[in-house]
Amino acid sequence: MAALLGWLLVCVLAHLVTRPFTRSPWPRRLLRGVAWLAGARVRSDGPAIAPRTLLIANHVSWLDIPVLAGATGCAFVAKDGLRAHPVMRWLCVENGTVFVDRGDRRGIAEQTAAMRAALATGRPLTLFPEGTVGDGGQLLPFRPALLSAFAPAPADTQLRPVAIDYNGAAPEFGWPQGESGVANFLRLLGRRGTVQVTLHLLPALTPSDNRKHLAAQAHDAIAAALAPSGVAPAAV
Repeated sequence: MAALLGWLLVCVLAHLVTRPFTRSPWPRRLLRGVAWLAGARVRSDGPAIAPRTLLIANHVSWLDIPVLAGATGCAFVAKDGLRAHPVMRWLCVENGTVFVDRGDRRGIAEQTAAMRAALATGRPLTLFPEGTVGDGGQLLPFRPALLSAFAPAPADTQLRPVAIDYNGAAPEFGWPQGESGVANFLRLLGRRGTVQVTLHLLPALTPSDNRKHLAAQAHDAIAAALAPSGVAPAAV
């Protein structure tokens, strides 16, 4: 925890100095360091990510966020509820997070525009279509509604599934029922040893104007990549 707080202080100060002059590399460096301090040793498997790519990933743990951002430099689509936490909100904003309120149907057009504008910068954007974290042993169903903004996707945008593979250790990193967010954070941060995390950067989805088809494509690709590590597909 002391190392984490020290690294946060270094990165925030460096970011504030750098930000007025250029696009700051420090949010990505901060998150890469958080992943390393939490014991994640990350490698990527698959073709490089092109500009304007929406990454569609499974969601096991809060650790997924520093792992993915540290490896790819991506921003994230996140629940609007994070705005209520001042420190988290500031960190999210500085990393380019797009906040969405899933209950605000009248704001769908605005949220779609925000996600597409984020992709237009050329930086990858990550969406977790499960909508929450699970226990690590099984994929949850992918919510087609979360892919509505990309059915169809803009012509210059790729949708690529990413399987976050804890190589058999995912149940240790999942969020079991009854465990608080603080307890989960401290448990994973205090876990002994390291864990090998593989990011399987899978082929782009076939473009479609059917959000259910996109969700099914992404789910099946990720499920196949995680099957050797014992992660079960969603029970539909």
